[in-house]
Amino acid sequence: MDIRIEEPLWLLVLIPITLYMAYAWKTSNMRFVQKGTILYALRSLVILCIVFALTVPYVLLPDNEEQIIFVVDRSVSVEEAGREAEEWIAESLKARKENQSVGIYSFAGTFRTDSRLTDTEIEMPKLDQIESNGATNIANAIDLSAAVAKANIATRIVLLSDGLETEGSIEELLPKYENGLVQIDTVVLRRTNEADASISLFETPRTAFEGERQLLRVEVESSTQTTGQLLVYLNDEEIIREPIALDEGANQFAFHHEARGTGLLKYEAKLIVPDDGLLENNRMLSVTMLEQSPRVLIVQTERSPSVIPSLLDRNAMEVDVVDAERLPETLSGYLGYGAIIFDNVPGHLVGEHKMTVIEQAVKSFGTGFMMVGGDESYGLGGYFKSPIERLLPVEMEVKGKEQLPSLGLVIAMDRSGSMSGSKIVIAREAAARAVELLRNEDTFGFTAFDHEIWEVIPVGPLQDKQDAMDQILSIPAGGGTDIFPSVAKAYEDLGDLKLQRKHIILLTDGQSSMPPDYEDIIAESKNTNVTLSTVAIGTDADSALLEELADLGGGRFYNAVDESTIPAILTRETSMLTRTYIEDDPFYVSLSNVPEWTSIFREGVPQMNAYIATTPKGTATIVAQSPKEDPVIAEWMYGLGRTVAFTSDSTGKWSGDLARWEGYADFWNTAVARLLPSFEDVPYLITHDRGGTYTITDSSRKSAFLEIAIVDEQGNEVPYQSEPLAPGKVRVTLEADPGLVFFGVADDSGGLFEAGVSVPYSMEYKPSEPNVAMLEKIAERTGGEHLEGPAQVFRPHPYKSGDRKPIADWLILMAMILFFIDITLRRFGMFSSLLDRKMKVDEQPAPAGKTEDHVAELLKAKRKR
Repeated sequence: MDIRIEEPLWLLVLIPITLYMAYAWKTSNMRFVQKGTILYALRSLVILCIVFALTVPYVLLPDNEEQIIFVVDRSVSVEEAGREAEEWIAESLKARKENQSVGIYSFAGTFRTDSRLTDTEIEMPKLDQIESNGATNIANAIDLSAAVAKANIATRIVLLSDGLETEGSIEELLPKYENGLVQIDTVVLRRTNEADASISLFETPRTAFEGERQLLRVEVESSTQTTGQLLVYLNDEEIIREPIALDEGANQFAFHHEARGTGLLKYEAKLIVPDDGLLENNRMLSVTMLEQSPRVLIVQTERSPSVIPSLLDRNAMEVDVVDAERLPETLSGYLGYGAIIFDNVPGHLVGEHKMTVIEQAVKSFGTGFMMVGGDESYGLGGYFKSPIERLLPVEMEVKGKEQLPSLGLVIAMDRSGSMSGSKIVIAREAAARAVELLRNEDTFGFTAFDHEIWEVIPVGPLQDKQDAMDQILSIPAGGGTDIFPSVAKAYEDLGDLKLQRKHIILLTDGQSSMPPDYEDIIAESKNTNVTLSTVAIGTDADSALLEELADLGGGRFYNAVDESTIPAILTRETSMLTRTYIEDDPFYVSLSNVPEWTSIFREGVPQMNAYIATTPKGTATIVAQSPKEDPVIAEWMYGLGRTVAFTSDSTGKWSGDLARWEGYADFWNTAVARLLPSFEDVPYLITHDRGGTYTITDSSRKSAFLEIAIVDEQGNEVPYQSEPLAPGKVRVTLEADPGLVFFGVADDSGGLFEAGVSVPYSMEYKPSEPNVAMLEKIAERTGGEHLEGPAQVFRPHPYKSGDRKPIADWLILMAMILFFIDITLRRFGMFSSLLDRKMKVDEQPAPAGKTEDHVAELLKAKRKR
């Protein structure tokens, strides 16, 4: 046992205190008095106790306890060696001593507790696959395992790994564990299946021209001599399939291909080898951007073919026309276009997913977007609260309009077991979105049905929208399917109500038998002006029956094979009931001062017949408005892309004389010119550093700041962290799975750059020999050993543990007790009587003769003076 202090600098305070106390003693009249000496000693002890308490003193009691912490690498590179590691640990535990606590932990990109640190007996736990096994972070594992250990106890961390780290840096952490009570032993783990072939390089030209022969380079690393097949895909279509022979080591292959697509080309190389160790490293992507004239995508429907393609200048741009139902699903299908135009396209043919992807193309990559009106567009198209409404400069909701029709709406929704999962989630959200379009005075009811009827919201005035939406969103799925009783009840509830519009929307994904009189019930309800629309969800619904019900009920039938179209369907149905959107009085627009538009109307504006009423957003620019101050042409910037709303149509039915005007072609070419992004030739370089880390550099050194957007092929924003390195240079670290992502880079001068970037597979999947040198270095610098045998783990630790017992509180307590004794002596005189009594005993009375002699001596001295 010994006494130690942590803050020795506080002892310097004793120097001035000692000088002061010495001076006080020397100058005091009490120093020769016994009581004064006692008080002086007490005060000195009080000061010493307080000063020593400030130094944080403690008593170190010897302890022979030791902690052994096993930290096992569970990453992909040594996943197959997991069983070997478990057996090694189990064998080492046989040499464990009574004074040694043991804990077992696993790591890859994350850290996991398998068996907590304990001094009791443990059995080797069954270790499952760890999350984030596509990375190895040794530094994080060592730091966290050391934090688990008790302080001031001799600790040994046993690291079982291949030493191949893909995240963090253990070398930067090692100084923390040098010359300390924590030792790190290392044990090398090796993959059991050494046979593996992987694509280590896949290169295609960064840019190319259409028809140019492109060189495609593939490099394959193989650990053995073998054969296989190499496949190359262009935009998910196979273009090359070649049998290949692989030698041990690097193998290079080259192919030529003429690019016949346009815009962004996504190439993918795949490797097929029998008995391959890892499949995750057999795929790699590359991207080529074709230089081309601007491309414009016109979206139409079979019911309403667009006239816009015939009006555009084909010498200045390439125009593609596609039906709404055949729009691309992924972002790469849109980035080749400078502008997208929806010409009278209903939202339910597009779906929420495709809308979201288009929104990302506009927001993050500068693609222009324009919506053209018609009887299936804007609010009538079901775009309320959709991604398309978000990017447009107008809202579908008509605000401030009067004389809206009185309405009764009942939604009957299937909640049977077959609706579980995404179906009922999307259906509930769609119904809640429909409620948002209603007014508080509208009549509303909501019925859920399975084999029974669940009247969630009874038919009546809508008083609390939020409460109604909350009730709808809480409906679970379960039960069978009986369709018509809920429809019959809705007819019954709406039949006698005095409302201008009464409508039922039926949503179901199933089939059921119908009562014999169901046609009579629907026919009788026509006399009370109740209409019925039906929505078939998925491929199992009885589409024929639902289409018949909608036809008998005077409504519309929707076949929602794509579940994401349901919200657009319900908002379209509700919008058609709640609002009179079409303004059909002939009118002339008034123009604002936007030179690009006003220049084509120098000789006046033609008369137009109709448009769809919308509400402009706060920061939108109203290019042309009607006499009722509704926007006819509006535009704004949404992220990096410009969007335009034209609320009349393109056919001439609504646009009237505008469609017969000689400058009509100029009108549409001007619209496209407004939509196209102003890409500048900014020489940005995107280089891959390591893992998910990339460096973006403006080699012209003209950009001070860079604004970056990154999304994947599904249009989802990719999380990333950015680190400015210099003006015009940024390091970006992505959190993305291997595949294709898209960078949109804007600088502070308006320049815009976009590029597809391939995120490679993790280095964990690259076959490599264990980094034995790194493991040996870790052990050497921390006083550990690079182990061969399991029994060595539990050898005695050179550092002897100790149990620290702080004594500062006891010193403060002692100071307080001494202080109160001091007060007692000075104020209450408890010991004064004892001292006085002792003094009297010491001073005995002198004999009488001696007393007289003493008085005589005093008188004699007085006479002499």
